[in-house]
Amino acid sequence: MMTCGCCLGDSVERQFGPEKVAQELQLYRRKGAGSTTRLLRDGLATAGLTSGELLDVGAGFGALTFELLDRGMSRATVVEMSSAYLAAAIEEAARRGRSSSVHTVHGDFVAVAPGLPASTVVTLDRVVCCYPSPEPLLEQALGHAKHGFAFSYPRDRWYVRVGVWLENALRRWRGNSFRTFVHPAGRMHQLIEREGFTLASRRCSLAWCADVFMKRV
Repeated sequence: MMTCGCCLGDSVERQFGPEKVAQELQLYRRKGAGSTTRLLRDGLATAGLTSGELLDVGAGFGALTFELLDRGMSRATVVEMSSAYLAAAIEEAARRGRSSSVHTVHGDFVAVAPGLPASTVVTLDRVVCCYPSPEPLLEQALGHAKHGFAFSYPRDRWYVRVGVWLENALRRWRGNSFRTFVHPAGRMHQLIEREGFTLASRRCSLAWCADVFMKRV
């Protein structure tokens, strides 16, 4: 199943508007990175993937970007569909004195990816669950990863599926077209391994998994 980029972009703009993003940014500044961001950060550190250039897809306001820049990444490209998130990422980069190290791109990564250079590491934190079909997103991300790829995704468990169904039902009732999806992990991992990557780290919470892969040489 595919979705048009403009439809997805419209729903993302509505779901992640200025008020919601401002609240999330303030929470981040008070309490630090969220759970999946920490899992990915620690997994990448364990795998030795915290240097070079980062491509952070669906980066939000850049929580993972800044965590990795603080740990040794030299530059980062942030790709984000939500204009509110992108503005917040620019604001946070300026606040941290990181503006010269962060390049921002507005749009659906699947659409803009052909114009982006490859990076040492590509990350997707809570992004694959926003796409009805994960394959186009993963294929583009993996094609841009020189050495490492990391992503977080909802665990394919009955209680997670129930929670996602309830969230989507509530959005439907409110007239919100944004949806989230639980994709089979095995299906995604087969694609990643087929593209030449090997699992280096897996960290899971009750509802999420954060996997780090290294490119085979």
